Amino acid sequence: MKKKNLAKKVGMPSGTFGYTGDKKEDFEITVIDYDVNAYKEVKLKSIEECIPFTDSPTVTWINIVGLHRVEEIEKLEKFYNIHPLVVEDILNINQRPKIEYFEDYIFIVVKMLTYNQENHVVKSEQVSIILGKNFVITIQERKGDIFDPVRDRIRNDKSVIRKNKADYLLYALIDILVDNYFVMLENVGEVLENLEDRVVAYPSPETIRSVHLLKRNLIEMRKSIWPLREILNDLSKGDSKLIDKKTVMYFKDVYDHAIQVIETIETFRDIASEILDIYLSSISNRMNEIMKVLTIIGTIFIPLTFITGIYGMNFKYMPELKWKFGYPLSLSIMLFIGIGMLIYFKKKKWL
Repeated sequence: MKKKNLAKKVGMPSGTFGYTGDKKEDFEITVIDYDVNAYKEVKLKSIEECIPFTDSPTVTWINIVGLHRVEEIEKLEKFYNIHPLVVEDILNINQRPKIEYFEDYIFIVVKMLTYNQENHVVKSEQVSIILGKNFVITIQERKGDIFDPVRDRIRNDKSVIRKNKADYLLYALIDILVDNYFVMLENVGEVLENLEDRVVAYPSPETIRSVHLLKRNLIEMRKSIWPLREILNDLSKGDSKLIDKKTVMYFKDVYDHAIQVIETIETFRDIASEILDIYLSSISNRMNEIMKVLTIIGTIFIPLTFITGIYGMNFKYMPELKWKFGYPLSLSIMLFIGIGMLIYFKKKKWL
């Protein structure tokens, strides 16, 4: 999330349109229009070209890519009677996931998350969704999404989605988002297992940096997914005239999946915290082992140093000073003491 771009909105009055992102790509509008008998997919250049499709009784999915074209996004207010504050929220990519009900449409903000397995970074993209009577408008910041399975289902004339209304299309889009969360969490789970093994076997600063990065990713995921529970809970109540009673059960099913995703994230956060504790314990244990070895070595050499110190004083009348077997005897005594202490430490299981 580009938090620095929040400053772009400071001091601007409500309803003032301004794109808060940085990345700019080609503006693209894709329209998929369908019913149980027909299907049509076209690419358009402007919002006004979409009007004939949404005026027809068929279900229309309008996917808009390129929020930097503010003048085109503004046309949603004019041609679809979208509230100015909604248009402002669409252009502000730092929105919290939410749902807002209006007389003729429902406005939803969700987060599309992608996980880069190479550098273990979670990327978040805001997707704004407008559900009308017979249309769904999705607005994205950049090209590339996870909705291709939904497109393939629409192209199949025998699919269930072709037999239902726009609210079912909304369900299908949110459902694929939640399914993608599961896939992402599977990858995160594999990374957690590897980190746990590495921390136990080879604790290192590089490993702990990976754990901290993973914890930040889990926080970002939780922040993006937790509000989705509220959105799905509202949709599953079926209070809006735009949500068919038959579709309510589908939203309840996705709601259950979202709860499962949140619980998995919480579990992973606990595991990541435990890995940090394991790391600290491993480092402490290694330090204790090192100190134990050094202490044993020092303990063995204390009596040897004592003997060496006595015979290093060079007094004239010291016992055995001129005895020819004094030196070998002293070495033998020191060797005997050292071996005896090692045997004693071994029996005490200090080694």
